[in-house]
Amino acid sequence: MAEYQRIEYRIGPDGKVVETVLGATGDRCVTTTAAIEQALGEVETREYLPEYEVAVELVQESVYQGQSD
Repeated sequence: MAEYQRIEYRIGPDGKVVETVLGATGDRCVTTTAAIEQALGEVETREYLPEYEVAVELVQESVYQGQSD
């Protein structure tokens, strides 16, 4: 089943665009917005929401548990 994701854009008076992806876990936020970011221009900074780190920890934990036979 596909995840519901919401992408918010805020455009400042200087033309700077701030993109926020909600509802994505792990690196899905990056893959979901890759084409849009390429069209907008260079990404200056990237900050990950807690959902990114939680998904990474779960993957690392399951891989570790799978190797401890």
